[in-house]
Amino acid sequence: MTEQLLCSFLKKSMQQSYTSKLPDIGVNIFSTMSALAQQYKAVNLAQGFPDFAPSEELIRLVHDYMLKGFNQYAPLAGVRPLVVNLAEKTEKLYGLSYDPDTEITITCGATEACYTALTSILHEDDEVIIPEPCFDVYLPAIQLSKAKAVFVPLTLPDFSYDWELIRSKVTPRTKLIIINSPHNPTGSILTAKDVEQLQLLVEAYPGLYVLSDEVYEHIVFDGNKHISISGNPVLKERAFIIGSFGKTYHVTGWRLGFCLAPAYMMKEFKKVHQYNTFSPVAPMQFAVADFMKKTDEYESLPAFFQNKRDLFLRHIKESKFDVIPASGTYFQMLSYKNISDENDLDFAARLTREFGLASIPVSVFYNDKTDHKLLRFCIAKKEETLLKAAHILCKI
Repeated sequence: MTEQLLCSFLKKSMQQSYTSKLPDIGVNIFSTMSALAQQYKAVNLAQGFPDFAPSEELIRLVHDYMLKGFNQYAPLAGVRPLVVNLAEKTEKLYGLSYDPDTEITITCGATEACYTALTSILHEDDEVIIPEPCFDVYLPAIQLSKAKAVFVPLTLPDFSYDWELIRSKVTPRTKLIIINSPHNPTGSILTAKDVEQLQLLVEAYPGLYVLSDEVYEHIVFDGNKHISISGNPVLKERAFIIGSFGKTYHVTGWRLGFCLAPAYMMKEFKKVHQYNTFSPVAPMQFAVADFMKKTDEYESLPAFFQNKRDLFLRHIKESKFDVIPASGTYFQMLSYKNISDENDLDFAARLTREFGLASIPVSVFYNDKTDHKLLRFCIAKKEETLLKAAHILCKI
């Protein structure tokens, strides 16, 4: 056998023996649509990140801490000032306290926090209830844990929780329910009644825990207030609370998030976290710790983003798209049912290619790719970006 044939044989043998642990997962839709937007020079309202700059003061703080020499590993749980300030802020906003020493961990973004929480609690054959449509970070961690996802659809048209249906899905193997509010992609928010029903469910099943994804906690509209699971004394003792400094301070690329949980759960969380990343970037942690003392920075976010949502909606009022009202988040969903019978993947692709506007088809957030003819648009953009997008939508 020649050397070339031998190499080819060995390569083929290695590929056949290397079995994927996530065979059904490829490049995510956000990367796909952003690449398409770049290819066609489209206005990109697909991926959820701001196109405006963060605070110059926050940038200066990072630079200052770098110059001061805070450039080595941060502690496993996060730098002390950030952990303490987060504990104080949480108690101020939601009324209950977390111990900075045992119940808080700073993470490399909310994605790492979700992955770490899920893999720290799940065992083979455990079941996880996931209301959908849902963001795509949960399922891979569940699958890698050899657990089972049990999908429960949110109820249209307002994407509310059907607690009777959720309760019917609970079995002796159910370990966790995932809650996301404000909700990506729909923009819906948790109500006091939802929290009451969740508490009743948890009280009825002592082995049931909660992962509450609250990364958009400060982006809630129309006078509503974010209801955090961390503010409920019963649920707090059985829940991972996931948050994001990146979303709050317009620095999604810094990958800075956090997890709150009771000490017995956080102990297991830290075991996984230390071998995932150990700690996020130290100078950024110190900078955010200082910056979060400026409470107006997060207190002003509801009005800041509602103005963007309202601007966008005003300028598409004459379009043929139907609005699915968003109560929070970076996102606004629109229905194109009056425009086309195409599936949402094809319509989103054509919208990008032919009209120069990128969005996310909502079917990708469903396990079975349910298609309600909905697209998700990111409103965390400059006014000029939103006006360009609105102008395009009105031409269709």
